[in-house]
Amino acid sequence: MASICMDQVAFVKMSGSGNDFILIDHRGGGLDESALEAFVVGVCRRRLSVGADGVILIEPSPTADFRWRFFNADGSLADMCGNGARCAARFAHRLGVCGAEVRFETGAGLVCAQVKGARVRVRLTDPHGLRLELPIAVEGRTLTVSSVNTGVPHAVVAADRIDDVDLPALGRAIRFHPSFAPEGTNVDFICRDPAAGGIAIRTYERGVEGETLSCGTGAVAGALVAAERFGLASPIGVRTASGEILTVAFQRGAGGFQEIFQEGEARFIYSGLLHPEAWR
Repeated sequence: MASICMDQVAFVKMSGSGNDFILIDHRGGGLDESALEAFVVGVCRRRLSVGADGVILIEPSPTADFRWRFFNADGSLADMCGNGARCAARFAHRLGVCGAEVRFETGAGLVCAQVKGARVRVRLTDPHGLRLELPIAVEGRTLTVSSVNTGVPHAVVAADRIDDVDLPALGRAIRFHPSFAPEGTNVDFICRDPAAGGIAIRTYERGVEGETLSCGTGAVAGALVAAERFGLASPIGVRTASGEILTVAFQRGAGGFQEIFQEGEARFIYSGLLHPEAWR
């Protein structure tokens, strides 16, 4: 790979159900570690660069097919991203790093995936910290919020109509609420959607600091809360803001939800070479 201070960096642009990423084969190194945050912020700028919700680096692993480093658009590291995991698995498969059965390291633990053409099924780490129906004061009113960590923290709010939610304002207020300090949380609004086979969802994503068209870990969080709040059984279809449906499957055990699987598209958009002006 070319260094960040050199002329060009090879990349692939992918979309996981509307969540878009810049993926770089970094098995040989080359990017300047001291300038990675600035690089990520630069290339994720929409209209001024490639534009993306995050950057994924594929790197060597001594215990799995590869390890990833996942960066949010603001340059911060994230432990997990469900849509990104599907894209990383398919990208690594195309590189020849692994077969159709994939195992890779993330900050949240080992993730397994199965590549089936443009669709990828990912087994995520078991969720933890499920709390249901917590009253919190937000913008002069009390909201009932559930929370769960599905690799990263999520706060989930059930609504009658998610299209009516002022997501930029309300999502940001919950994202930085003292109840979720100090690291904050992603925020998901869900409602029943029988046509999707479960629920519809909108997500305010931490690190992007705005609404994304899809959030994989958010879809899982929404599905698990819907299973508890609405009595829905596995598998649950989750209609994202992009219109695409993610399928979330799970088992219930003595310790709570287990064997979490998510399936959806991981689409190649284009590949190219980043010029230094893309991140400066």
